[in-house]
Parts: sequence; structure tokens; C-alpha cells
Amino acid sequence: MTQNAAPRRRKPVPGGVPLSRALSKLGLMSRKQAVAAIRAGRVMVDGEIVRREAVLVVPERVRLLVDGIERRRAPWRTIVFHKPRGVVTTRRDPEGRPTVYDVLGDAATGLIAVGRLDLATSGLLLLTSDTRLADWITDPAHEVPRLYAVTVRGRVDPSRLADVAAGIALRKSSARESHLTVELNEGRNRQVRRMFDAIGHEVTKLKRVKFGSLELGRLMPGQFRELLRAEIAAAFPGAPVREV
Repeated sequence: MTQNAAPRRRKPVPGGVPLSRALSKLGLMSRKQAVAAIRAGRVMVDGEIVRREAVLVVPERVRLLVDGIERRRAPWRTIVFHKPRGVVTTRRDPEGRPTVYDVLGDAATGLIAVGRLDLATSGLLLLTSDTRLADWITDPAHEVPRLYAVTVRGRVDPSRLADVAAGIALRKSSARESHLTVELNEGRNRQVRRMFDAIGHEVTKLKRVKFGSLELGRLMPGQFRELLRAEIAAAFPGAPVREV
């Protein structure tokens, strides 16, 4: 190809994902970093430099090189992690806040977070190298349940809970604060906090204690444990689990 020749357009790939997303999902870099690397001509797909992040690829079926180094799919691993409060669920944070990847260090190599927990929320976070599994669990169509332990300011009127959502149980209440559990079937951003704001109660503590049928158990903040495929299959019936 001469310097002025137009790059060859790749044919649409059934079941493919944008190249930038593929690099992110493989745990190689953040989505933003992937876009920058692609536009800079640092990424090759099957021996060809690709400069368009929207090009569709199937990561398992192509040869990916970044800066001339071949990047392969990470071995199958899935962990359950007790995310501490004050830690963000991103690979890098522009504000310099600590991330779950900072806390986990080398243990997070090749892993992506399955959904997110916001800065002030602690508790059960899954990380995996299995991108299909992650997509299945976070797809709202599968209605995977999430259980949260919630503390709010003030005494909650039980009659108001039905106005907020189903799946809320009041455990303990006083003039100072109330303790509740909330079960949701999707993970919309700040959903629990918005629900209680709507009835005049500020959430002061929020912790995810269960995801599917997988429980946080005795893990302390910052601790994690490896999961077996059988545990994933039991916790998320119907979810695809990669064999290798």
C-alpha cells in the first residue's frame, strides 16, 4: 500500500464488537486508551493497521497486536471482590481517585468489572476475563437480582416504601436512621439513592451483599476470592461460561 492509498475497508463481522471495546473487554486498556491507540495507528488486526475504533471484530477469531506485541485473550478467571467504599470501578480515574484495579494490583490482570458500584457504595463486585459472561449478567433482559443493605437518615414510614419500589424490607428504624434491604433486577446508576431521595431520606451507607445467588459472605473490604465455573453456573442460571 502506498502512503496515499486509502485503507482497505473491512467487511462487517457477524457477532463482532467495536475494536475499541474488544481491547477494553480483553482487559488490555481502558476504552479511552483503546480509542487513542487505534487512532494513532498502534493497533493491528490480522496484520493490518486499523485506525477506526468502530471496526467490528470477534476477539477470539482475530490476531491483535498493540505496539507490535500480540495480545491474547486472558485465561478464564472470575473473582468476587469486596469493593471498599471510596474506590471507583474504573481502570483509571481522571481525578486521581483510587480504583478497584489499584486495590487488586496484579490480581486484576486481564479482568473486567461486571457492572459498577459507585464511589460511595461498597460490597460485592464481580470481575472476570469472560466477556460474554459479563455481558449476559449485566443485560437487563435477564433480570439478575442484586441485594443491597441500605442505611438512610431518619425514620422511614413503611407505608411509603410501596411508592418507591417492590423488594424493599425495613429491618430496623429509629428517629436517627433506618436500616433496610433492597432487591433490584438491574443495576442502573445511583438507582437506590434516587429511590430514597424521592421519599426524603438520604442514603448514608450502601452495600451490595448479593448478586444472583452469590453472596459476599465473610470477605472483608479489599479481599477477594477466586470462583469456580460451577459457582457461576449455580449463581447465574443460564449464563454462558467460557470453557477455556
